[in-house]
Amino acid sequence: MQPEVMQPLDDIRVLGVTVFLAGPYLSMNLARLGAEVIKVEVPERGDPIRGNGPFAGPKGVHTTRQTDQDISTRFLKRTQGVKSVTLNLKEPEGRRMFLELAKKCDVVLENLAPGSMQRLGLGYSEVSQVNPGIIYCSIAGYGQTGPYASRPAHDPQIQGMSGLMDINGHADGPPTKVGFYIGDLVTPLFAAYSILAALRQKERSGQGQHLDVSMMDTLTAMMFMENLEEDLEAGTPLRTGNISRSGPTGLYHAQDADILLTAASDDQWRRLSVALEAPEWLEDPRFESYHSRGINVEEARQEIQQRVGLLTRQEALEKLERADVPCGPVRSVAEVIVDQHFIDRGTLQPLRHAMLDEPVPGFASGFPVIFSGGPLPELAGAPTLGMHNQEIYGKLLDLGEQDLAALQQQGVI
Repeated sequence: MQPEVMQPLDDIRVLGVTVFLAGPYLSMNLARLGAEVIKVEVPERGDPIRGNGPFAGPKGVHTTRQTDQDISTRFLKRTQGVKSVTLNLKEPEGRRMFLELAKKCDVVLENLAPGSMQRLGLGYSEVSQVNPGIIYCSIAGYGQTGPYASRPAHDPQIQGMSGLMDINGHADGPPTKVGFYIGDLVTPLFAAYSILAALRQKERSGQGQHLDVSMMDTLTAMMFMENLEEDLEAGTPLRTGNISRSGPTGLYHAQDADILLTAASDDQWRRLSVALEAPEWLEDPRFESYHSRGINVEEARQEIQQRVGLLTRQEALEKLERADVPCGPVRSVAEVIVDQHFIDRGTLQPLRHAMLDEPVPGFASGFPVIFSGGPLPELAGAPTLGMHNQEIYGKLLDLGEQDLAALQQQGVI
């Protein structure tokens, strides 16, 4: 008997004005947990990411759009399970309709430039007047307040401004950006559990609230889980490439490929010494403690590299694994996407298009948590622009086909 699909947020409705990545990623994950998520898009144009190729549709994947049903593969990855409606928020009727929708929603999401929704008359103060229990979540590069609030920002600028690039890269090289949009993807996770906390608080008080979520605050707060201020005071380099700042943990070169290993405690150092047949390390005063290994990290690394370099990657990993030393190969993306581990756990899932029966080439990200209570629902493919106008406006605003046709003629939807 198949376990029942679990939808913990199936009583939550979300209204989103979200673009690019941070807002859509948050929306998609709420949808994956069972929420009904309505994405408001500009008529005819939609989310700007819809215009970024390649595009997938009935004729396959192409660098340019071939049919009206073609959707950007980036949009396909970011908007699974979400319902698309078109609505012109610059029109008075569009603003009125948005507020009517907000009355029937639990959460409003937006990641436009700070002040944009307020200028439209659709900020938290206006929405909370028609729905006092609304949880209104705003994501922005620098947040809604502070000296930088009005600056335009995307992930690369946030990585630089937050200080993240200062600790990423090699000591003799320039500051280095993380290889994926970490600010755009980590910030929505903080937003998601803040929304859940706010919904829980609403159960007690009946009142909603405004959540001001900053990408730069998120990255900076995470970085200072490390002792960066102490490292600065001690003159320790902040950029150390593929090695730890305080010990010999890091990247090593085997004969045929690279591996990563961790020796972050005395016990791990002892096990590493056994694995690499170097008992003399345990008697060497340079390596007798975490502190001394940090001081003599280059010497420790040279000793490790000398022994790892005599082995193939497989030989090195087998020795380390037998001694229970945390280790692993450095793999290419091409290796990762064929790893059955990720298919079995649902980490990588088929890339779906709402208008096509079969998945398109590529992978979508799954939800990286497994619930014992049952599987999460399989999400519908990303929608074409305005695909759910009739469903949403009919269900929530009681509008019929003639009403929708008139609104479209007026440029409202």
